[in-house]
Amino acid sequence: MAESVDDAGDFAGGESAQDKQTAAPPRNAFTELMAPKTKPPKPDAGKSSRSATGKGGKWTGALVEYIEHPERFPREVLRVTPNTVLIKDLYPKATIHLLLLPRDPARYLMNPREAFDDGTFLSVVRDEAVSAARIAAAELSRQLSSFSASSQAQNEAIDAGVLAAELPPGRDFLSEMRIGVHAHPSMDHLHVHIFSPDMHSDKVKHYKHYNSFNTPFFIPLDDFPLAADDERRSTAFQNANLKRDFVCWRCGKVFGNKFAELKRHLEIEFELWKKT
Repeated sequence: MAESVDDAGDFAGGESAQDKQTAAPPRNAFTELMAPKTKPPKPDAGKSSRSATGKGGKWTGALVEYIEHPERFPREVLRVTPNTVLIKDLYPKATIHLLLLPRDPARYLMNPREAFDDGTFLSVVRDEAVSAARIAAAELSRQLSSFSASSQAQNEAIDAGVLAAELPPGRDFLSEMRIGVHAHPSMDHLHVHIFSPDMHSDKVKHYKHYNSFNTPFFIPLDDFPLAADDERRSTAFQNANLKRDFVCWRCGKVFGNKFAELKRHLEIEFELWKKT
C-alpha cells in the first residue's frame, strides 16, 4: 500500500473491510467528506469552474486540475500519493464512486487499453487501486452495515462491548467493490473507477450511464493487460455494448430498452442488496 504524502492522518488511510472486523468504524474526516455535498454547478459556456472544467474550459479535461493541483480541492480529494490522486466522482453512479487518477504526465491522455499494456505501470496502479478500494469499502460498511444481515452478529458484539480480537466476522464489503475502466472514457485523462455495484444514484440518467458499467464496455483492472486479439479492444464491439438491452446487475433480469422500468427495479434491488 502506498503511503499518503499529505497530512490527513486517519483520513488518508481509511479503514478496510477486514479492519472493521477488529474495531468499530470511527467517524472521521473521511466520513465527513463522503457525506452529500451541495450539488456542483453545471459547466456553462460563459463560466469556467475548475471543479467542473479543465484547462481552456473543456469539461472533458477537468480531471487534470485534480492531478496537478489536488490541494485546491479539499472537499473532493481523499488521498494523494506520489503515484495517484484519489477523488470522489462529482457525478457518482453508485452509493460509493471514487476515481483514481495516475499522476504520470506521460500517461495522462493514453487510452487505458494501451496504458495498461505496460506491466510496470499496471502493477503500480493495481496496488494503489486495492488500497483505494479499502477506503471505499470502509465507507460502504459505515453506511450499510447496520442494515446488513451479514453484519448483524458483529454489530451486536460491538454494542455488547466484545473485545476487538474476539469479534465475529462481518460482511466483506471489500469483495463487493468494483475496480476498472471504460473502454472509451468520456473524460480525457486516464482514470480508474472504484465503486459499489448498486447503481443506486440519481446521476444514472440514461442508457450509457448504466451500460457503460454493466457490459464489457467496463473492463476490470484485473483483466489487463488485454490480449492483442481481445474483442474489448474493438471500437465497434464496445459501441454495440452501450446499446445492449438493460440487464439488472444483481438478478440478471432483462429490461430491453425500458430504462424507466429498470430504474424502478434498481430501487428494489438496492433495498434487498443492502440487507444481505
